[in-house]
Amino acid sequence: MRREFGDEAESVAVRYLEERGWRVRARNWPCRYGELDVVAEREDTVCFVEVRMRSSAVWGDPAHTVSFAKQRRVVKAALHYLFAHDLRERMMRFDVISVVGRGARATVEHIPGAFDAGM
Repeated sequence: MRREFGDEAESVAVRYLEERGWRVRARNWPCRYGELDVVAEREDTVCFVEVRMRSSAVWGDPAHTVSFAKQRRVVKAALHYLFAHDLRERMMRFDVISVVGRGARATVEHIPGAFDAGM
């Protein structure tokens, strides 16, 4: 059930990004440092998107659940992705997309540059 819920959130996020001109390179990309939810690109920027979802806003904004430790894992995985795909010369950005609700009633909040690669 949890995986299904996550897949739904990622599908919403992918649709949101594609509607805004991003090309999705990967979803659920695994490596030894963890998993990247969505990797997208537009022009010279590769964007690593952490997707969070809650069925309602009663428990707060899901974007606030991206801990510092999670950010560090995403950064390490992103660097691994860039090297593995020979994209070292590209600009990178770390976004968070939060999805609250399900189906047609879902609301999407996109936080560009939600965190940076500073270790």
